[in-house]
Amino acid sequence: MAHRIITQAVLVGARVFGRAFAEAYRQASASSKYAQSSIPNSGSFTSKNFISSGLTLDEACKILNVKPPKGGSADIEEVMERFKRLFDANEPTKGGSFYLQSKILRARERIELEVREAEEAAETEAELKEGWKPKIWKDR
Repeated sequence: MAHRIITQAVLVGARVFGRAFAEAYRQASASSKYAQSSIPNSGSFTSKNFISSGLTLDEACKILNVKPPKGGSADIEEVMERFKRLFDANEPTKGGSFYLQSKILRARERIELEVREAEEAAETEAELKEGWKPKIWKDR
């Protein structure tokens, strides 16, 4: 008699857990699809960039109080200066906020990502204009 009760309790528990897991998976899948569909695909703004940093370029520039990069060029020294000042000012051991510190870090990474992608695109375009010239290394 006791083994039937225990078996029944285990089966009911497994069924409840299975249903909860399946529902959580469905919700996560729907949330992921919604996030992918709500991201615009215009210009150099790709969903990969947005998802990796969680910030748009405008938000990153507002956080660090710098001008958006024009044509892929930005004053990296100014960005780094503002980053260091704000990052140090929000040090948690000095009474700052870890949340703000992480936002500042992500903003710097987002701006650097945008500049790096623009530089790579310009480099590829310059290479295409001059034609493909393989670099041959000769041993002496």
